[in-house]
Amino acid sequence: MRITASLLGLVALPAALGAQATPARHAFRLADWYRVATVGSPAVSPDGKRVAFTVTTVRESENKRHSEVWVAPVAGGAPARYTSPSTESTSPRWSPDGRYLYFASTRPGVKATTWRLRMDAAGGEAEPVEGPIATSWSRDGRVLVFGDTSTGPARDTTARDPFGRMQAMARPPYGAITRPADPARFDGRHVVDFGYKSNDRGFVPNRREARRWNASQIWVQSGDAARKQLTSTAYSHRGVSVSPDGRWIAFLADPRLRSDSAVEAERDSLGRLPYDAARDEASRNDVDLFVIPATGGEPRRVAAYDGTESDFAWSPDSRRIAFVGRPARTKSARLYVVDAAAPTAAAPTELLGDWKYEPESITWLPNGDIGMSASLGGRSAFLLVSPATKKIREVLGGRRRIASPSTDDAGTVVAYVSTDVTHPTELYVATPDGRNERKVTSFNDALNAEVAWSDAERFTYQSVGGVEIEGWLMKPYGYEPGKKYPLALYIHGGPHSQYNEGWFDEFQNLAAEGMWVLYTNPRGSSGYGADFTYASRFDWGGKDYEDLMKAVDIAARRADVDSTRMGVTGGSYGGFMTAWITTKTNRFKAAEADRMISEWTYWYGASDAQGLTEFEFAGKPWDNFAMYDTLSPIRHVTKVRTPTLIVQSEDDFRTPMGNAELWFIALRKMGVPAELVRYPRSTHELSRSGEPWLLVDRLGRLRQWFGYWLQDKQPTTTAAAAAGTR
Repeated sequence: MRITASLLGLVALPAALGAQATPARHAFRLADWYRVATVGSPAVSPDGKRVAFTVTTVRESENKRHSEVWVAPVAGGAPARYTSPSTESTSPRWSPDGRYLYFASTRPGVKATTWRLRMDAAGGEAEPVEGPIATSWSRDGRVLVFGDTSTGPARDTTARDPFGRMQAMARPPYGAITRPADPARFDGRHVVDFGYKSNDRGFVPNRREARRWNASQIWVQSGDAARKQLTSTAYSHRGVSVSPDGRWIAFLADPRLRSDSAVEAERDSLGRLPYDAARDEASRNDVDLFVIPATGGEPRRVAAYDGTESDFAWSPDSRRIAFVGRPARTKSARLYVVDAAAPTAAAPTELLGDWKYEPESITWLPNGDIGMSASLGGRSAFLLVSPATKKIREVLGGRRRIASPSTDDAGTVVAYVSTDVTHPTELYVATPDGRNERKVTSFNDALNAEVAWSDAERFTYQSVGGVEIEGWLMKPYGYEPGKKYPLALYIHGGPHSQYNEGWFDEFQNLAAEGMWVLYTNPRGSSGYGADFTYASRFDWGGKDYEDLMKAVDIAARRADVDSTRMGVTGGSYGGFMTAWITTKTNRFKAAEADRMISEWTYWYGASDAQGLTEFEFAGKPWDNFAMYDTLSPIRHVTKVRTPTLIVQSEDDFRTPMGNAELWFIALRKMGVPAELVRYPRSTHELSRSGEPWLLVDRLGRLRQWFGYWLQDKQPTTTAAAAAGTR
């Protein structure tokens, strides 16, 4: 049922309060985390009058997140909730005529996972939709294409046999030599192949029969006719999109149109090809762009391009295609335009030249410009690129993060999610040229009025080799000039990730405790071009370590930073780097290693992502044992004197628990203060999408650990104090 509600978080204040002094805002409390709303997935209606989006809130009493689909008028007015608060709803999208709003929802007793609402009539129930939803429509809505997707291996379920024993991985997989002595008495896991565990899916059963590949095919529907299958191949069609005039269908596929089995046989559990020095440094062509007639026929390669194509968009006149291509694995992605109507593969035109950054999502606007989102270091922007002049214009930017831009058919409006250091996500709209920007939602306004979010000073500095590094220093809550405050250095994961200009709960968490928070994007971070991103390859713990320490040196010279009270923390690669730092210096008074790695050879065997070190460490452990060994913090653990809190998730198959246990035992055996906190039912994503209670518990422990070692705060004795509500 459609439910209309007033905007969450708006409170009507008595007129008399207008004359009163504005109450002081308090420091971020752990309890405030449960009040943050997250806006996402904007989708502008075809006529540009409305925008649908998702709102995710936290139901603290239920220890869960809850997502709904809302709709807001672009011209102004309060947004309204369009899906039931009793179910989870995500991924809104419009039918080409705007009559229906489709969304994903799993509801008890109903097999359908896609639902739709009538949007051309008032009120009404959502109805389930059988079968797949079109991935693309022609301009007139008469030609719909469907790219069905084959499902991957199922997760190891908790289904049990009559004896109460788990059986999902107990039965012999295909090709197994051994068998249970008595199947009724064996409840272990039997593994014969790679990819038997995943950070996202847990333990994954190996196949029970000879592998059958279910390639993704293209289906098409014209007008009111029945949907029909257009292709039947051994290879998959990805990113399927019909041209605006409905005549052609473009898709991405293996360059040689090999079967899925032939392609997948080369890849690791994360879908990445194994390390090959010559292959990775040279041009590589892993994915190509093809078109076929909407009526069926043979596929035709579109671009004579020696590189890997990814995101693409049709021109309004259906004659050209813009695409993002990467010439080699370690080269920057570029934006290209190619003639889609040529009878044979045509040479594409590259549009970005020596522009430093890389394109992310693209859309071709009716006026001929290509809209492009991109990270420009730690900030992001929406830019316009002219295919005719190759001119690049930033039209929406500033010190913030802009995500998920969506436009209407006529190119009159763009909707996007925006956040900055002191403001959680909200929905905005503007014209695609950047004019008339307007904030559409206010889900976090009441919280922003009560909490004193800490701002951050942005700075850049020259590191080794003359490389420029971007960093931020967030002020402690209650900052007073003339006073000294402790400092915590944060290190991001990846390493090919980044910190940015968006709101981040972890930084606000420690700043609220009266600490400086220093965070940087050392070499190896994304957002600065491929040369910078891969500058740490084969050199983890080398120049990237120096980049971090130079930032600490700069901050420590400030009169308001207490350089005798500094801490260091990070997760994943940041957890490795935190441990690595404590083996190289004792300047930090405390450390917190999150999702850490202490021994790389063990990690290679226990993780689900062997391709990471194969690429970053020049091969498998037996190919380059010296690098795996010397970069393992455990080899240097006798140098560590820094008290360390270790946080690890019990179901994390990206950085498995054994790394944390090894580090904890080593520190304790040497008499170094250490604590290990193990979180159940949690994966590598605990700090981002884990159970709310556990996520908040982790934030509280970071406060307590650094508060004790950097601020001489004694351990808390009450639940309220431990929760950070004081």
